[in-house]
Amino acid sequence: MAESDGQERTEQATPKRQQEAREKGQVPRSRELATVAALLAAAGAMIGMGDSLTRDLAMQMQRGLTLTREQVFDTAAMPALFLDAVFEALWTFMPFFVLMLVVAIAASAVLGGWAFTAITFNWEKLDPIKGMGRVFAWRGLVEMLKGMAKFLLVALAALLLLRVMGEQFLGLGRESLSQGLAHAGSLLSWAFLLLSATLLIVAFIDVPFQLWDHQRQLRMTKQEVRDEFKQTEGSPEVKGRIRRMQMEIAQRRMMAEVPKADVVVTNPTHYAVALRYDQARGDAPVVVAKGSDLIALKIRNVAQENDVPVLEAPPLARALYHSTDLEQPIPVGLYRAVAMVLAYVYHLRQGPVYSREGVVTMPDLPIPDDLRRDE
Repeated sequence: MAESDGQERTEQATPKRQQEAREKGQVPRSRELATVAALLAAAGAMIGMGDSLTRDLAMQMQRGLTLTREQVFDTAAMPALFLDAVFEALWTFMPFFVLMLVVAIAASAVLGGWAFTAITFNWEKLDPIKGMGRVFAWRGLVEMLKGMAKFLLVALAALLLLRVMGEQFLGLGRESLSQGLAHAGSLLSWAFLLLSATLLIVAFIDVPFQLWDHQRQLRMTKQEVRDEFKQTEGSPEVKGRIRRMQMEIAQRRMMAEVPKADVVVTNPTHYAVALRYDQARGDAPVVVAKGSDLIALKIRNVAQENDVPVLEAPPLARALYHSTDLEQPIPVGLYRAVAMVLAYVYHLRQGPVYSREGVVTMPDLPIPDDLRRDE
């Protein structure tokens, strides 16, 4: 189907498009499947409950026709007796009605599930012009072909049933009244079941067709897919701006942790990693800030402004930067090297003259080969 801009609907519907269609009540439906399910359920119920229904109705009819002389001549009693008989008959047929209701609802929801938004009144469907357009559209042609197919199938099945069961129907006249009625009910129930089963052929063809037609109606043009992607994911410019804002917020939060660090280990210029160790808890040291190049320079400046020791240990700085995430404890392989750094820092703090200005160098630290990085 061509669009006004010349594009064709060649793309499969996206999940968002399918969800919007479901919210509008546009879901696949097969009336043939629902019809066949209802007919088969009715036939099965007639076969399974036919005897009990017949006995109950016979007893109700007998009670309803057994009247006393007072009831016959009482004009007020007859309407009450009639209503009692009606309600008793409805109660007898209640299991049959409930079964039909459940089957009808379940069969309608097999393909597309529940779509309560579709239960709305649409005035446009009363438009005779649009109605004629639907009749002469290709879907109307499909419905006409399905109707003809159903008629031919049922007619052919009926002819075959008459040929096979004709003698049994003709033999009903030779049976007693009660036996003939019971036999006739059984023959009609089985005939109804077989005639309904022939419509399964139409349902088996209609179900895949309805699924295909539903997907065809939801197809999208390439431009619609691109527009939806922009609406869902956002334009690249907006996403880039949001990403930059998130990075700035994360950096400000990280820089706020640098003054709380015990030491900053540097590369000296490419990397900087700030460590904090809680002696009271006794856990492993935690990386509270890290960065490279300009961010590393900013970490060093913040550390020096807040009197946090800055120590040059290139192998350790590279290992910490590449192996540990923010707010995570250092790996076990770096415990020894970091312990030496912290011990050195604590030793400086306990000295008689202690100044945190300047940078101390500790190049020789034990770094495991699996954590060592050359860059």
